[in-house]
Formats: sequence, structure tokens, C-alpha cells
Amino acid sequence: MKPRILSATPRQTLVAHGEGIRRGAQTIEATTRQALEAASDEACDKAFIRRFDDSARASASALQAMYRAGVPLGPLAGAPISVKDLYDVAGFPTTAASAAMHDAPAAAHDSPAVARVRQAGGVLVGHTNMSEFAFSGVGINPHFGTPANPATRAIDGVPRVPGGSTSGGAVSVAAGAALAALGSDTGGSIRIPAALQGLVGFKNTQRLTPLEGTVPLSTTLDTVCAITRDVADAVAMHEILAQRTVRLDARPLPGWRVALPRTLMLDGLDATVARAFERALQTLRAQGARIEEIVLPELSQAAVINATGGFAPAESWAWHRQRLAERSRSYDPRVAQRIRRGETMTAADYVDLLQARARWIASMTDAMRGFDAMLSPTVPIVAPEIAPLAASDEAFFAANGALLRNPSTVNLLDGCALSLPCHRDDEMPVGLMVWSGALADDRVLSVGLGVEAALRAARPS
Repeated sequence: MKPRILSATPRQTLVAHGEGIRRGAQTIEATTRQALEAASDEACDKAFIRRFDDSARASASALQAMYRAGVPLGPLAGAPISVKDLYDVAGFPTTAASAAMHDAPAAAHDSPAVARVRQAGGVLVGHTNMSEFAFSGVGINPHFGTPANPATRAIDGVPRVPGGSTSGGAVSVAAGAALAALGSDTGGSIRIPAALQGLVGFKNTQRLTPLEGTVPLSTTLDTVCAITRDVADAVAMHEILAQRTVRLDARPLPGWRVALPRTLMLDGLDATVARAFERALQTLRAQGARIEEIVLPELSQAAVINATGGFAPAESWAWHRQRLAERSRSYDPRVAQRIRRGETMTAADYVDLLQARARWIASMTDAMRGFDAMLSPTVPIVAPEIAPLAASDEAFFAANGALLRNPSTVNLLDGCALSLPCHRDDEMPVGLMVWSGALADDRVLSVGLGVEAALRAARPS
């Protein structure tokens, strides 16, 4: 039986929600009640590690009372927001979806990112499931179970991976339990689940959002960001999390100069991704987009730079080494294996990695100069089935490598990227990635809005 998605408006956006609240078409209490009902539905099974039902209801009542008293609502206007189990939420433990953190104390304070969501009027509905310690693009969790991808089950009924590591966050949005999901992106952990579930994921330039109050994976690459239902909501969430105003450029699609790199990112596309991505390119070109194919050979150097393991194993080993020594049996063996790669990296290896990355970023920046953004498939495959990956290390790591390949390049670049859907309703979800280098966030979001509008206009009515 296909899961039922509970929500009066399952595709309602943050912007539409705020408009509805302000004109009295709905109440914050009703929206919160619908979100909590959806969180209990089959479509959200295993999406949450812990729920905040009582505090969510209290927050909704308080916000509604303030609004009735004439107090202006914040930009989120009481919208239900889920929180990845990496972020401190006052009064609740932060466990990174790991049995090794079972005795973590309740947080005394909200992390800055969570505090900003609250200040903007968000209602927190719960801590969402994830790949343990955020160390996988697949989303499988052996401790708390793996939430099945609700978007793909609506197509073929087969339990498929949600994508990771923000697996439960994406499911909460796709299933109507949240209007946006606070997550993180170290190598694609926002964009992968967004692509596999037909959602929007924006990974901003890392330095723009605060990392304090989170369980780290890689302090060099971790990025605080969110999953939403459309690009306008991605803009809104970024403005809240970064506490900055996005300066959108409203020039028409033909006014942008974008590149299509052929190196690496178009390799090994499965038939569904290749078909959806090529159709999207044709649609954009038909509406006047200037898309120039380039080689960009620098992309092939990313794997060389990370040959000794990369930043995530080195930096996660520094954080986990004591806990691994004491509680190794409580770790997902696949996660422990990847963390332990950092044990053999020397200080010289790490310095070499830093220097190689800096040189590569400079080379990539030169190669991309003159283009407003790059276009690529977010990931080269559609969501794989859960069962084969849960049963086989070989299948798991092959899928994980494929899912991480394209989006992780942007993290290594210290860049920013937006994944948005480009498939048809009867197809498995496919993501198109708009990306560029550091601090090009507003330009990427502006191009993304144009791309989204063009693809929507071409959809069958």
C-alpha cells in the first residue's frame, strides 16, 4: 500500500503559509496540528529521532496569541520546521542519530541556527533522523531504521533510500510534517536528499552560517543550510540562517551566461537522470538560456586531492577518537570504517591537503570566470532500493560514491549550490544543480529562480 501524505496543502510553501496566516485563511495552531499528524503517518515512519509535540503546540499557541494581540509575526509566521539531529535544541539531547550518543545530556541552549529559526517564528516539530554522524550520502541508519523515500514510493511502491545525510529532514518536508528542514551539507547532505525526493536544497557558502552548537563531521566543509519546497523558500531560509538580505537579480533567463561542464559530472548518468537533465537543458535553451558546454578539466583533480581520505576522515577522527576507543561497538561499522581512515593521516598529509585545495580553488575560479553559474545533474542516479544497500557493503559504498561525486565537488570548492527538481510527475525524482564559487550565493539563487520558472512553465498542465 502506498503511504498516505497527511496535510491539507501538502505542497504548501513557506511563503504561501505566511500569506495564509496573515490574511486569516488558516491558523498557526491548525498548521502545527496538521504537521504533527503528518509526522505520525506512515509516510514519515522513522523520519524522526524525537518529536517536540508539546513544545510545538505551546509555541504555536503563543505565536497565534501574539498575532491576535497585534504583535507582528516573524518571516516564518509559525511555520513547522524540522531540525536535523545534529543541532542543539534547548531541553533535548543531540545524538547525531547514533547509539554511541545514547546518554547525551539535554542541551542547555539552542544552537545559533536553531535560535535564528525560533526568532523568525518557526515552530520546531522534532529532531530528524540522519546518516549516523552525517557520514553518508545514502541515508541508511542501522540504529533507528531508514525512512523510505516517500516521493519514489508514490511512483513504484518500492522502498528506496531517502538520500543522506539529511534523510529524515527531507522526508519530513516531502511528507508534509514540515515546510522546511534545517540540515547540513558537508559533501551533498542537503542536495542529495532534495534531489532524490523532488525537493529544493540550497548549500550556501560555508562561512555565511554559524556552525556552533552542532555535532561536527568536517569543520572545513560542514555547512548549515536547509531543504525547502521551492527556490523562493530557499531564499527565505537562507536569509534567516545567515541573517542577511539576499540581493536577487531579476534579469531574464537569456541575460545569464551559464556553463555546462562535461568533465566528470555527466559521467555514468542513469537513463532517467540523463533523460530528465537533457530535457531540462532543451527547455532552458528554448526559452533563451545561454548554456555553453565547457570541458573544465580541473574537476578531474578533485579525486586526486582527496586520495589520502580528504577532510572528513581527518577532522572526524579528531572528534571521535576517544569515543570510538570506548564505544566502537555502538557505531555503524560503515561509519566507523570511514572515520578510521583519518587515523593514518599525518600532519604533513593534512597540510598538503590544505595547500592542494587552495591551489585547486584558485584554478577553478580562473576557469569559471565570466560565467554566472554552472549547471550539472545533482546526482547521476535515481534513488536506489534500500534492501540491496543495507545488505551489501560493496553496493552501499558504490551508491554512496555515486551520490556524493557531483555535490561534494562544490564543498571542496568552498562554493555554493542549489538543487531543484527537473523531472516529470511520473518519473523518479531528478535534481538539477546550479552552482558556483564562494560568495556567489545571491547569483546562484537568482539563476535558480529563473531556471525553476522556466521548467515550471514547460510542465504539462
